[in-house]
Amino acid sequence: MFSPSKALAATLGAALVSLASLCAPLPAVAQGRVSSLPDFTDLYERQGPAVVSVDVTQKARRQRFPDISEDDPFYEFFRRFGQIPRGGGGGQREFETQSTGSGFIVSGDGYIVTNAHVVDDASEVTIRLSDKREFVAKVIGSDKRTDVSLLKIDAKDLPRVAIGDPDKLKVGEWVVAIGKPFGLENTMTAGIVSAKGRDLPQENLVPFIQTDVAINPGNSGGPLFNMRGEVVGINSLIYSRTGGYMGLAFAVPIDVAMNAVTQLKEKGRVTRGRIGVQIQELTKEAADAFGLKQANGALVNGVEKDGPAAKAGLESGDIIVKVDGREVRNSNDLPRIITAIRPGSKVTLTVWRKGASKDFAVTVAEMKEDAATPQPRRGGPAPKEKGKPNRMGLVLSDLTDEQRKELDLKSGGVLVEDVVGVVRGNVQPGDVILAIIQRGTPVEAKNAAQVNEYLGKLEKGASVTLQVRRGENSFYTTLKLGNGE
Repeated sequence: MFSPSKALAATLGAALVSLASLCAPLPAVAQGRVSSLPDFTDLYERQGPAVVSVDVTQKARRQRFPDISEDDPFYEFFRRFGQIPRGGGGGQREFETQSTGSGFIVSGDGYIVTNAHVVDDASEVTIRLSDKREFVAKVIGSDKRTDVSLLKIDAKDLPRVAIGDPDKLKVGEWVVAIGKPFGLENTMTAGIVSAKGRDLPQENLVPFIQTDVAINPGNSGGPLFNMRGEVVGINSLIYSRTGGYMGLAFAVPIDVAMNAVTQLKEKGRVTRGRIGVQIQELTKEAADAFGLKQANGALVNGVEKDGPAAKAGLESGDIIVKVDGREVRNSNDLPRIITAIRPGSKVTLTVWRKGASKDFAVTVAEMKEDAATPQPRRGGPAPKEKGKPNRMGLVLSDLTDEQRKELDLKSGGVLVEDVVGVVRGNVQPGDVILAIIQRGTPVEAKNAAQVNEYLGKLEKGASVTLQVRRGENSFYTTLKLGNGE
């Protein structure tokens, strides 16, 4: 006979087994993940005292009274209510605005680093330490290109940060920020390195560290720490549609910042190197055309006359692959490397030219920050009657003597009159083809017939690399057969 008590016992037993299975130890992998979560308490206790608040006072002027003509129908209204003094003349009055940011102490005798935009146009800068002491700071100097500013307070034996190596940072590594977001002092936030070497539109000399650390107004100028408690960056920018944190934060690598700090401390300004070349990105197609196995390096598309590179023997079409043995991975690497070199220094450029590597000794000159950028210039009027498009969809014609003189070309040069259909490459009407790259060697484009004949021999789906002149600038572009064939 079936006993209810026995059935209940069996049911309870099954339930207990199920609960036991739910409470069983987690797999070793899962346990490892839980135990690997970072603990930031020690880092905060050690490094927090070296982070400071930067309070800035800025003075501005604005109109004391409305600037209204006596003929204006509202003039009498404002005058009666005291908004315009008798006799007119509104004048201006001075008023103050306050803003806040963060910074960190880099030496025990009172040198502090922050962002240049934090102290821009400051009439007074007040530093507040974690122990509540306050000091009026002197701005030693600022560098807007790297957004770095060096401050000094009159104090001794201060806690200071340890400087790390951003090159050793890995994407996915934990990092933390300490700062003063929205005026909340010594706030710590954590995240990971999202990417390295980010290029931003407004600045190509800084390889920004991208993180998802929560950065908000007031964090600017504060340190970004790795898990060893070393500063690896200065929190400088965020991407935001609201003005607040959206998961995209950017920090200036500390090696870039400290290079600027050293110069600001020594001479109050930052000097940068230049070698006098115009460069462009080296594509895979262009690398193939120049006989280079990998698309690493900066392709020189112009050399400044009588500049350092020209004096050393560099030419358009050279590919700079190393600077003093340091690899140039892409076109953005070269200006960052060169600008960090002190003017007057000699460097060895390793260049790929005509299928072989060559070394050139170049003396670095000083970059003029206010140098004007030359404006592009068109290559003169095109002939009245246009020819037929070639296989690439380009309508070409020979340059006239007048056009060649205007472009300062002794010989050769083929004018692109029109572009028909879809042309896969960077070419447009008014461009001048200077050369065709064949087996890594530029061959002068002598006339339209020669270029058309060469393009006509290309197989379907083939590509060709051309040296093109556009206004004052020349560059290399790779074209593929479009629907103009």
